[in-house]
Amino acid sequence: MQNGLPTINAPSPNFDARALPVSMIVLHYTGMESGEAAIARLRDPEAKVSAHYLVDEDGTILRMVAEDKRAWHAGRSHWRGITDVNSASIGIEIVNPGHDFGYRPFTDAQMSVLIPLVADIKERHGITRGNVVGHSDVAPARKQDPGELFNWHALARLRLALPRPTKNLVDPGWPDAGFMLALERFGYDVSDREAAVIAFQRRFRPEMIDGEIDMECRCILLALLLPKPQGED
Repeated sequence: MQNGLPTINAPSPNFDARALPVSMIVLHYTGMESGEAAIARLRDPEAKVSAHYLVDEDGTILRMVAEDKRAWHAGRSHWRGITDVNSASIGIEIVNPGHDFGYRPFTDAQMSVLIPLVADIKERHGITRGNVVGHSDVAPARKQDPGELFNWHALARLRLALPRPTKNLVDPGWPDAGFMLALERFGYDVSDREAAVIAFQRRFRPEMIDGEIDMECRCILLALLLPKPQGED
């Protein structure tokens, strides 16, 4: 059991020692044609990928790597000055075919177990809600997951992730270069400018992902940089 949730042990050999304390949760989709294929890959020593947990479409949780070990889920990534994201994070894979194999909304069963799982990990490790992120947030030039169909609002309303700011929005009037500086300050790797903007939009303005910096993007980012971003409950 994991925080009272039924959990199956499915150990992966793909891990090593942490070099940093846990300060992040990274959410992924599996991006493969089936859950069975994803589980097999995450346990294949030749694949050299893994995660701490996998949430199947029926809500089953698989525990694959112990939390005190460094799973290999984030790859080359960066968040808020951390470049060894694997060492600093718990990785959760959520079964979904992803953009290449028929991306679709995550199931109610998945969300119903993911929320208490994230809450439990976040509380035990003292993780801030700003460090509950998607794979695309930490690797914007390479990744799209968990993607624009992931229900971040369900986590945010329980203070398990940052909300999309919706209240008292003000346009700071930044030029594009100023927006990118602010985006870097917020935590993103901005070395690929368009990819960073798209990742930000995918997370905080998913209904329009065009890589263009506009007034709405500026308003949202400014609000996120304030001490208490406000979104609708």
